[in-house]
Amino acid sequence: VQLQAFGGGLVQAGDSLRLSCAASGRNFINYGMYWFRQAPGKEREFVAGIGRTTSFIYYADSVKGRFTISRDNAKNTVNIVYLQMNSLRPEDTAVYYCAVSRNVYSSPKATYDFAYWGQGTEVTVSS
Repeated sequence: VQLQAFGGGLVQAGDSLRLSCAASGRNFINYGMYWFRQAPGKEREFVAGIGRTTSFIYYADSVKGRFTISRDNAKNTVNIVYLQMNSLRPEDTAVYYCAVSRNVYSSPKATYDFAYWGQGTEVTVSS
């Protein structure tokens, strides 16, 4: 099993980025897929989560209206979760991680039962 996150980079405030995370090695179609982030010196925090369908989508208050999570279940062996980030702010600077869980949570902590984590992709937003 492997979760590979990519798409991070250095951008200016107000710019957009799209992160992707490819989960492979088994079919994660029935798993919730999540994005977390961790800024220097801070705890890892929930950003967004999505269930099997768009009926279950959740965001942290800090990103509502700016970030959009989606997923692609088209392939049985690779499930992809995206995070479209618009109107980026310096406070969005962090390493972003994807994760999967058998459960769908509306506002999980990183200590919950996440089966797998990606390696992280760094996002830096300059002012």
